[in-house]
Amino acid sequence: MFKQKINELLIGTNNKGKLREIKNLLPKYIKIYSTSEFNLKSPRETGKTFKENSLIKSRYFSKKANLTCLADDSGLEIDILKKRPGIYSARWGGKKSDFKIAIKKVYRELYKKDKNWKSKKIKARFICALSISHLKKKIACVQSKVEGHISSKPKGNNGFGYDPIFIPLKKKLTFGEMRPSLKHKIDHRFKAFKKIKKFL
Repeated sequence: MFKQKINELLIGTNNKGKLREIKNLLPKYIKIYSTSEFNLKSPRETGKTFKENSLIKSRYFSKKANLTCLADDSGLEIDILKKRPGIYSARWGGKKSDFKIAIKKVYRELYKKDKNWKSKKIKARFICALSISHLKKKIACVQSKVEGHISSKPKGNNGFGYDPIFIPLKKKLTFGEMRPSLKHKIDHRFKAFKKIKKFL
């Protein structure tokens, strides 16, 4: 186990929404750096799982910036679509990861599978893998999820990504409609962070 206390940490993402959420979860004593400060582009995500892709990112960014790095890989799985988009969640938004495009693609794919999908509860989950690496050495890698279903139309302007179309279990609002303080208590990233914070 990594014994040294982490006082400086690079957040390995170029997604501003993720950066904001992870910053809010981290202890205040840690000095946080973003990839934009080092002008770093994201590596190719060649892994087959969220954990593998998270580690690719944390190792790559750590080595490039010579800092310990925390990286996230997360996405949406929809059961009726054979768990797609899954690890390709951002890529469904095209080259610029435009989630308005990605959400339209989700709805198109759902209509192809079942014309009456809107009258059913389409099971889905958000998954988040978090990893910490120091140069090439893995310090920790964890994964968590939150179950729910797909909203019949996008609702709310909070959050980012697929938040406007995901309704968590036993809730009526999408993540996009929830106050960030409520979302952060129940979402996949918060659950993963609870597992990994002992390494910080």
